[in-house]
Amino acid sequence: MQRIILASGSPRRKKLLEQLGMAFKVCPSNAEEVTAHTQPATIVEDLALLKANDVAHSFSDSIVIGADTIVVFNDEILGKPESEEQAIEMLARLSGKTHDVYTGVAFVKTDKKGVISSQKTFHEQTKVQFSTLSSTDILSYVQSRSPMDKAGAYGIQDDWGAVFVERIEGDYYNVVGLPLNRFYRELQKFHPHLSFKAT
Repeated sequence: MQRIILASGSPRRKKLLEQLGMAFKVCPSNAEEVTAHTQPATIVEDLALLKANDVAHSFSDSIVIGADTIVVFNDEILGKPESEEQAIEMLARLSGKTHDVYTGVAFVKTDKKGVISSQKTFHEQTKVQFSTLSSTDILSYVQSRSPMDKAGAYGIQDDWGAVFVERIEGDYYNVVGLPLNRFYRELQKFHPHLSFKAT
């Protein structure tokens, strides 16, 4: 039976896979996240595949899962903030506005010799509407340090970050970091004999 490898150190993605009852090993990619693409959908698919391929070379007879999530506002990609000041700036820009969250996913299969035998990528897009945020709310959230490891400087699943989101259009879990509905269906097609167990 082929092993499942998650090429991501994200605790949120790990939790989502556990939610599906999957047995898997975590092995974060160390690949430099560089892409020549400029379209958000292509960027996330490209980076997800880059991560999956980086890890796949270390595992034979496995399916490696890569993922990448970005926040896009006014055609600008908002990555993880590098400072509290940058996090405050990002949240102030998103306040009262709608932005897009893209998550790309890649599946890479290796054979018994460790050679990549097949791969697949896809992405999901979710629109997120923020309420108008007060400077006090933004500062309090940033000082909690919770936004610092998240694209766009917020987590929809956070105790406090969740109250910023007025509505979404699309998959909630896509904003968390892995579009579970599409992920499950695509993985079933990619490897029909894979075992899932309700938890």
